[in-house]
Amino acid sequence: MANTKDQLPTILIADDIEANRDLLKEILSAEPYRILQAQDGEEALQLLEEEEVDLALLDVMMPGRTGFAVCRALKSNPDTRLIPVVLVTSLTASEDRVQGIESGADDFLNKPVNKEELLARVRSLLKIKQFTDELEHAETVLFALALSIEAKDPYTEGHCDRLSESSEALAKRLSLGEEESIALRRGGVIHDIGKVVVPDQILLKPGPLTPEERKIMERHTVVGAGIVSPLKSFRSVLPIIRHHHEKMDGSGYPDGLKGDAIPLTARVLQIVDIYDALTTDRPYRNALPAEKAFAVIWEEVKRGWWDGTLVNELEAMVHGSALSN
Repeated sequence: MANTKDQLPTILIADDIEANRDLLKEILSAEPYRILQAQDGEEALQLLEEEEVDLALLDVMMPGRTGFAVCRALKSNPDTRLIPVVLVTSLTASEDRVQGIESGADDFLNKPVNKEELLARVRSLLKIKQFTDELEHAETVLFALALSIEAKDPYTEGHCDRLSESSEALAKRLSLGEEESIALRRGGVIHDIGKVVVPDQILLKPGPLTPEERKIMERHTVVGAGIVSPLKSFRSVLPIIRHHHEKMDGSGYPDGLKGDAIPLTARVLQIVDIYDALTTDRPYRNALPAEKAFAVIWEEVKRGWWDGTLVNELEAMVHGSALSN
């Protein structure tokens, strides 16, 4: 069973030699840590699956799975990749250190281990892990809040997940960078998080909004950006949240941006958003087939609303996906 975060930091020591494990445990006993021990790589991976580990000290030369192999497995798993890994080794060749870096190791300790150095590095890495956990918690809260807003309307069920997946796929098609792709994946889920301040009678109204109601609804982009802005790790998502309702001719909101002044990631998400809205059921109409949906979108491109280049790419992606199914 995983330990909860109000318990002691948990450190995993993996070494096939019991005396080495005992030495590391004795040094670490100077601090209030919970210690787990594994006698080989397989047992280490099993403990990493079963327990909530905050830091792993891995001997490199273990039988079966080496420390390098365990590190690679840990760092390739989304559930464990943020756990700091220190490789403990008597190897001194530069190629061994390079192999450790390529495996994803966060730090190295040479044998024989120096007590002060071990404690200092463990403290430093645990502090980084604490910050990472706080960021993960903030992301989880944001996503939960966004999905709770989506859940209010049965007609939008699954919209955020589809938008996240399709926006990231379009980013890949456009050869955008990793930062933009991650921003679009996150933005797909939380782009409408500002709707938390919109009353349900407006949010769920099946008919047209009054001018006063529309003003309240349009505030959600600014409110959403304000909710997310304190999180530095979400800085690249802010343009998506604030500007996904702008239009190429400047008639959108909240800032009336025109053309290329609208951030590219916001333009990517808005096109996918519009397509998804047109191709799913709504209280006032049935879902449109892809061809009719794109016909509507192209009419709006002619009005100067959307980026035609991105519509072309989305249409090609949708048709390509249909052909491959």
